[in-house]
Amino acid sequence: MTENNSTSEKQTYQFKAEVSRVMDIVINSLYTDREIYVRELISNAVDALEKMRHLNLIKANEESKELPLEITIELDEKAKKFIIADTGVGMTNEELLSDLGKIAHSGSMDFLEKLEDHLKKDVNLIGQFGIGFYSIFMVAHRVTVQTKSYDQDARGYEWISDGASGFTIAPKDDLDHGTRIMLELKDDASEFANEFTIKRIIKQYSNFVPFPIIIKGEKINTVQALWSKNKNEISDADYTEFYKYVTGAFDEPLDRLHFSTDAPLAMNVLLFTPKENIESFGYGKVESAVDLHCRKVLIQKQAQGILPQWLRFLKGVVDSEDLPLNISRETMQDSILIRKINKAITNRFLKYLTDKAKNDEEAFNLFWNTFKTFIKEGIISDLDHRNSLSHLLRYETSKTEPEKWISLKQYIDRMAADQNEIYYINGSNRDSILKSPYIEVFTERDIEVIFTYDPADDFVMNHLDSYEGKKLISADAEKLDLPSSSQSEQKEEEEIRSKNINEKLQEWVKTVLKDKVAEVRISKRLVDSPAILVNPDTQVTGAMKRMMQALNKDFTAISKLTLEFNPQHALFQLLDKLRNNDPVFAEIALEQILDQAAITAGFTIEFDPMVERVNKILHRALEELAPPTIIQP
Repeated sequence: MTENNSTSEKQTYQFKAEVSRVMDIVINSLYTDREIYVRELISNAVDALEKMRHLNLIKANEESKELPLEITIELDEKAKKFIIADTGVGMTNEELLSDLGKIAHSGSMDFLEKLEDHLKKDVNLIGQFGIGFYSIFMVAHRVTVQTKSYDQDARGYEWISDGASGFTIAPKDDLDHGTRIMLELKDDASEFANEFTIKRIIKQYSNFVPFPIIIKGEKINTVQALWSKNKNEISDADYTEFYKYVTGAFDEPLDRLHFSTDAPLAMNVLLFTPKENIESFGYGKVESAVDLHCRKVLIQKQAQGILPQWLRFLKGVVDSEDLPLNISRETMQDSILIRKINKAITNRFLKYLTDKAKNDEEAFNLFWNTFKTFIKEGIISDLDHRNSLSHLLRYETSKTEPEKWISLKQYIDRMAADQNEIYYINGSNRDSILKSPYIEVFTERDIEVIFTYDPADDFVMNHLDSYEGKKLISADAEKLDLPSSSQSEQKEEEEIRSKNINEKLQEWVKTVLKDKVAEVRISKRLVDSPAILVNPDTQVTGAMKRMMQALNKDFTAISKLTLEFNPQHALFQLLDKLRNNDPVFAEIALEQILDQAAITAGFTIEFDPMVERVNKILHRALEELAPPTIIQP
């Protein structure tokens, strides 16, 4: 920067050669949206008004004018002018040089290198250089700043620049304290003299600033920043109206969480839980609807990363004065801090849900019924919060009434002393599960089983693996560590296993089905059913295999399962007799029993062979049961 003195008080300052490169970066590369300049000017005005308010509190000045603390904007579409004024602290001649002339004053190669380095590495320069003000040259070819410091003896000044050659500073009389900035807009930026356009930008970025923004006598920012107020000062109606404003909703929220923190950084957070889960209506995955603010100024709409994906149903605002922003204030640039914000908010929300589950079961159950899929998603995807989320799980069981849920903790509290595992079973509905042969042994031994109706629940249980030291085991697992049965039951099972006839029957079943199942064994769990398919893989449950088969028709799920059969069942008693007398038909009947076990397990089978087999069995039955044909003489 070089200074040209003249006989008048007006001073002219020329930019050095490299400053043109700096301005080019600021105007053409630094900002992604020209609308940002409105936010920057309003933010600067708010800073000046905050300082003025603070000074008014600590230094009563009876001789100074009592000016309302406000921001006014004037627009002239015909002349293509945008004017913004505030009644803040204003600036002295020295401050004009050090603040508005920051680029010129610091227009060295060192600054240029740092600025270019920012574009490559996202270096945090805000607060080091007065960059935000210069965003105005994206839309203006000439800018005039008139300002006067709040100090009684201060003199007013006028700063003028075209953003290219340099700037001038000259005294200006008859000014009140504050700052007035006039932009003479470029031809391709004439829309920024349009009242509708400016009102829209203000409502998008600066609607919550704490001072009135006035256009033609109308206050534009009419909505209060509720998140920054004390909860005791806010009514339920205020919260509802704010929720409708920030979300565009027409109904009331289901719930809300409003809190402030000092660590890991100062935050004000206001989150709402909507009444409906939009994803459940088939609209696809929703996007985050929590906005990030810094000192009540919007930084990022629907901010990414400040909440985990499984909390994307929440709506609201997160505001912090401590956010380190990149040079253009458009995005967060400290990923470590973002993770801290994420963790702090998530932990607080989980604590809130845990307390609600404990103190208001009805309200929590309403939340669970609506948003349980997100909690389950969190257990599958979020290792850091998996344990906390597991306490929120709620399920029906074999011992609850329909649509009555218990937690895993309640299940454990109800377990028998010698029960070492938590048992669950997946099915399409309660009635189908109650009829399932897989729970016969649990019913007989009075063991509670958790009912899961969503295939994703098996993935949830698989990722949890255990709860408070108790393994989570699917009822269709091959190996079950069931509580000890009575002595009479044990004796009966030993007698069954000792019978040579059963061993021969088992070998025959293995021979017939050798290519269709992984293994065949005599069941210890069946009571009323002839056979079931059990899963030897504890990591992939039957429900998970069914899902794999639904996605891939070539997936051979049944061939990897074990067939357990009940040799005391009437069908196998008859098969044992038939296998010697009519082995072909016995094999047909056995294959039909296998298909029925597969259907009971929820797997898809080839129906054409089964239908053909059923027809053969029906023909045999009808042939034997039909009365003999009477031949007329």
